[in-house]
Amino acid sequence: MAKRANGEGSIYRRPDGTWSAQLSHRDAAGKLLRPTVYGKTQTEVRRKLAGLEQRLETGAPVRDSTITLAAWLADWTATALPASSRKQATVDLYSTVTRRHLVPTLGRRPLHLLRPSDIEALVLAKRRDGLSASTVRTIYTVLRAALDTAVRDGLLRDNPAAKVRRPIAQRKEAAHLNAEEASRLLDAVRGDRLEAFFRLLLATGLRRGEALALHWSDVDMDEHVLRVRWTLSRTSRGLELGEPKTSKSRRIVPLPRSTVATLQAHRERQDLERRAAGEAWLEQDLVFTTEIGTPLEPRNVLRRFEQIVREAGLPRVSLHTLRHTAASLLLAAGTHTKVVQEHLGHSSYAITADIYSHVTPAQQREAADRLDQALPW
Repeated sequence: MAKRANGEGSIYRRPDGTWSAQLSHRDAAGKLLRPTVYGKTQTEVRRKLAGLEQRLETGAPVRDSTITLAAWLADWTATALPASSRKQATVDLYSTVTRRHLVPTLGRRPLHLLRPSDIEALVLAKRRDGLSASTVRTIYTVLRAALDTAVRDGLLRDNPAAKVRRPIAQRKEAAHLNAEEASRLLDAVRGDRLEAFFRLLLATGLRRGEALALHWSDVDMDEHVLRVRWTLSRTSRGLELGEPKTSKSRRIVPLPRSTVATLQAHRERQDLERRAAGEAWLEQDLVFTTEIGTPLEPRNVLRRFEQIVREAGLPRVSLHTLRHTAASLLLAAGTHTKVVQEHLGHSSYAITADIYSHVTPAQQREAADRLDQALPW
């Protein structure tokens, strides 16, 4: 005969000797639901029933969803991800990470069975595959973001990824050119159509997207400064102008006199191209453009730089190396790290100090020599 424990709600003993309990409640739409739990003993069932009641009281779903992670990721990348405040380039990156690294590995796992240990195993597997620390960290970040939304939408009570320590992406010493190599590079770009672009990166440490998005209205030739207000990137929607990622990235950057002269000469050449293009010219006030005034393709700029470096016999470096070179030369010249941080638009002093720690020993040696001179030993 079915029994009901005193004061414990609907707990019954089943004909086979096991126990079950049913909890009636209404969902957000007003629909009456009766989830059931089972157990070998009355104590076990009472514990499970209390767990259901606690989840209801805290606003959590009574039960985690049984849909697969792949199904949820498909929904997340189609709706919540593009609807977020993330930039389109980030949306594209997260979608790619989801497709390449999450669906093939944990995709078949139902949400309600996903455990922190599964995520730790994924991190270890990606490390064994030889992926960089930053890539592994990104994979974790994307999964955690997707599961955060699942919790928000009531598919999960807790995010299992939140219980796993975020993988550490150790910063490597920034690759940079020394003064002699930088001089050779300047010789190699002389006369190239993108000469002014490469010279500007080396003189200011601007990011590629920041320089490609630079407008003439942001350049003050008289005051020898420029304003960083935009960034250009290639996304699934095409070339897009967007705002810099952080408030620190929106900044005013001083220009060396030689760079001002370079930009003035570049503007004169651009005026010639504008007249040659005639009605085909599309005026957008951009400093660096194609022969008809449209934005430069970031990948084409990178390819051209790599070709110049290769032909000049310089070390194999990326375009981003010019940014690191500018920072390293500034620090080596005695510029305070805080000033370099603001110059580069880093979000914190620690990032700058960490990336360019290779310059610190020289500064420390110089400081020790100055102390030696200042005191009457």
